Amino acid sequence: MQLTKPSLSFWQIFNMNVGFLGIQYSFGLQQTAINPIFLYLGAPEDMLPILNIAGPVTGLVVQPIIGAMSDKTWSPRWGRRKPYFLIGALIGSICLFMFPSSPVLWFAVGLLWILDVGNNMAMEPYRAFVGDKLPEKQFSLGYQMQSLFVGAGILLANGSIVLFQYLFGDETIEVAGSIPTWLYYSFYIGGILSITTILWSVLRTPEIPPTDEELEEINRAKDKPLGTRIAKPFTEIKEAIQKMPTFLWKLGAVYLFQWYALFVYWQYITPLFMNTLGYSTSEAASQSAQMSLTYNIVTMVVALGLVPLTLRFGGKKVYAISLVGTAIALFTIPFIEDSLLVLAPMVLFGVGWAAMMGIPYTMVSKVVPQERRGVYMGILNMMIVIPMGIETLTFGPIYKYLLGGNAVNAMLFAGIFFVIAAVLAMRLNVGRDKTDIDL
Repeated sequence: MQLTKPSLSFWQIFNMNVGFLGIQYSFGLQQTAINPIFLYLGAPEDMLPILNIAGPVTGLVVQPIIGAMSDKTWSPRWGRRKPYFLIGALIGSICLFMFPSSPVLWFAVGLLWILDVGNNMAMEPYRAFVGDKLPEKQFSLGYQMQSLFVGAGILLANGSIVLFQYLFGDETIEVAGSIPTWLYYSFYIGGILSITTILWSVLRTPEIPPTDEELEEINRAKDKPLGTRIAKPFTEIKEAIQKMPTFLWKLGAVYLFQWYALFVYWQYITPLFMNTLGYSTSEAASQSAQMSLTYNIVTMVVALGLVPLTLRFGGKKVYAISLVGTAIALFTIPFIEDSLLVLAPMVLFGVGWAAMMGIPYTMVSKVVPQERRGVYMGILNMMIVIPMGIETLTFGPIYKYLLGGNAVNAMLFAGIFFVIAAVLAMRLNVGRDKTDIDL
């Protein structure tokens, strides 16, 4: 029997999402600081995609499995989703403290794998946690609040990079093959935020206990042999994919182009500024951090403002228009040669990022069954990391042989993929049966 969930206040929803600040601070460092670190440690530009394969692989493996496991977990003391994002946040914190001390490239790449495991372990149970707590009428507010904290976390990460480079960049001598010490401080802050913000949400937001039927199913699963219990998450994933709503397949097509393009942007924005503005690696890393800082400020400002827009015009239209705006931003950036004016396209990028981080999750929460929300959120993440994995395997040769090793061409390539994603997003009208709702 489905429980009727009470509406939560604005501040209850706020407190529930605070943990996303720490998780997204970590992702912000991955977007902006990890690739410059790889370059500091001697990685060639065409190797950047394959060095980032940790994110797609761990996301593909960890998130759906953890999501399925959390669906079948319940502890009166620790809850259903909380144990997973607590452990994930702790792993992430340890890696962030260690990362800037990486002595060689292979060590940094290995740490990225472990960091991604921790972040992915925290991510999808957290997405499901919000859906568990809210009635359907508050899904849009809940997930756009997450979008706000996505912007806030990445904003703080990139703001710290810009600040520390400004304060201490001239005081440190950059040595080839080593990471400048001013970059250390941002990672240390991330290590603290990763665990403390999760604890804030855990301590202030109780989970809703499972229904009698759900609890009976969870207890039955505990009584099964160990081998059966180990295989259960994989069986859950297989069954969920077989019964997946049509809407999710259509969204997967959008994500194929959207996330491929985003990965290209994050990997090549620093080399772009080394090309167009003639910057050193440090200067280009600082400029790319300013870009991220700008678009995440915009994301914070507009995230909750998208709620009434999606209610009035529909999530599909707002989502598609935001993707077009992101494409325009990427088409523009390579041709602006002023370090301040180049921040302007980030307004469009920020609106797009706010939509990407909120609207699809609102849609998906409406079409998937409550008792399988964790596994479907994990499958949704598979739709994110599969394009990223394809990008890491394919874009290096594309960049080197088809795009002439030119970061300008890489950015234009990403813009074209955003246009394709927008066209596909306009197909997100679906049927009106039990699982396919016109969103």
